[in-house]
Parts: sequence; C-alpha cells; structure tokens
Amino acid sequence: MPHTDLARWVENVIQDYCATAHNTLGNPQNDRAFDPPLVGFSSGSDPLYRFFQQDIGSFYGTPQDFFQAAFPAEPVEPGELSVISWILPLTALVKDGNAGQLAKPTERWARGKLFGEKFNFALRHRVVEMLKGDGYAAVAPLTAPMWKVCQSERYGMSSNWSERHAAFVSGLGTFGLCDGLITPRGKAMRCGSVVARIALPATPRPYSGPHDYCLHFSDGACDQCIQRCPVDAITAAGHDKAKCKAYIHQLTQEHVKTEFGFEVDVCGLCQTGVACESRIPAKKLRVAAER
Repeated sequence: MPHTDLARWVENVIQDYCATAHNTLGNPQNDRAFDPPLVGFSSGSDPLYRFFQQDIGSFYGTPQDFFQAAFPAEPVEPGELSVISWILPLTALVKDGNAGQLAKPTERWARGKLFGEKFNFALRHRVVEMLKGDGYAAVAPLTAPMWKVCQSERYGMSSNWSERHAAFVSGLGTFGLCDGLITPRGKAMRCGSVVARIALPATPRPYSGPHDYCLHFSDGACDQCIQRCPVDAITAAGHDKAKCKAYIHQLTQEHVKTEFGFEVDVCGLCQTGVACESRIPAKKLRVAAER
C-alpha cells in the first residue's frame, strides 16, 4: 500500500494506537496512562549513534547493528535506516498524586510504570508489524534478542540501546541532572523506538547540547530533583544509579507489592513535583521547541 507521506503515516500509526483502549493503567477506573504522543525521526547515519559507542562503551549498538542482527540476509548502509522515536507523556492524573509524595510512589504512578510499559511494548510491536506489512523491514531494539544490560566504565549500569538517547538524537528532548529526558511535555513520560529500512526526514533538533533544557545546567538555579530524591541519589555531580537502584529494590518495590498487590521497580519522585515535570522549564527554550 503506497503512502505519499511516510512520516505522517508512521505518526498516525503511533497516535492511533495511543488512542485505543490499550492505553490504560489497568485499574478498576480504567484510567488512561498517557496523553497523546510526540514522534520524532533520526537517520541511522547520524554521527551521534557512533559517538555513543565511544562515550558509553563499545558494547553500545548502532541502528545498523540492531537491524543487521535482526535481518542478517539484508546488507544495509546506516543511511538507509531511520530511527522512529516516540514520547508517551503520563497524564496529569498519574503525575499529580506522585508530585505530593515524599518517599514512596502512588499506586497510579506504579501502574504507569508497569501497565504503561506493557502498553509501550505493545506499541513497539504494532509499529514493527505495520511497517513490515507494508514492506519495510523493522526491529524494536529494546525487544530484540541482542539487547542487554551492560556496565559502562564511565556511567556504570547501562544497556546497549537507550530509548532516551534515541529520543535525544530524534529531536525530542535533552537530559536533566537526574538523567531523565526533558521533552516539550516534560520528563514524566516513557519513550520507545523502532529502527526501520525506510526513508523518513530527520526531525530538527532545537537544541545544541545534551542538557540544554535543564535549568540546573543552563543557569545553575534549579536543584528541585536533588531535593525530591529521598536518598540523596541526585547531587550537583549527577545521578548515582547504584544508590537509586538500591532504594527502589530495598523499599519502594516492596511497598508496591505490599500495598498495591503487584510488582514493579519504581520511584519517580524526581520526575514529578519539579519544574520540568510537564514542560521545558526555560521559556525561551520552550518556545523554540514548540515552533
């Protein structure tokens, strides 16, 4: 089936699926997990993907690496590939309760992680299948057999594909002090991506550096995520992943299991109750991003 505007078609596939009943917190109220998505594209030949291998570790996979592993019989050049990236902003109902917490996540926030990511996995599958159905080979790196957790000499616990990094390359946001991605809809969100052999126009990046949207880095005036962390895992030096993970596994995970009856590793206090929760905090940068 031919599509005169491939980018619009791909965006519609993502937007339409987000409008279905699958977008839910899975609670008795059947609350929606996400507001309408943001979608961006980048070229598989963007030099940032190679830079990540140098910066994060040689284990980090490029779009070409993931595509070639999925389709070994289809030799491909990086420039023939597009990375489709999306942002799923959590609803105000999910965010508002968690913003008032001081130590433990709310049930809706925990559901946003568990059921929200289940939806995100289904969305990855939907995009891949729609592309394949129209003759475009595609793979979702996070669900691919070669995806794995690794150890970066510079950054500690990492993986060989990062949805946030793909979103950064695809013009959808920059990193905050706590490592969260600040997007035009804030950093209280989830993100996903698919690599496909399809020609899509790269989304312009309305920023020049990896931390442009973070007030801490832009003017040094913000320390809200530092104050929000109950175990001091965020400091002016950045995000201590080991301390963060230990808190989640030793306290909040058990809290969710005991109080809400399901299991998920979650906290999210640094994503809510902060200036960048639902927007780019610096007005001039927000205006530029929304043009």
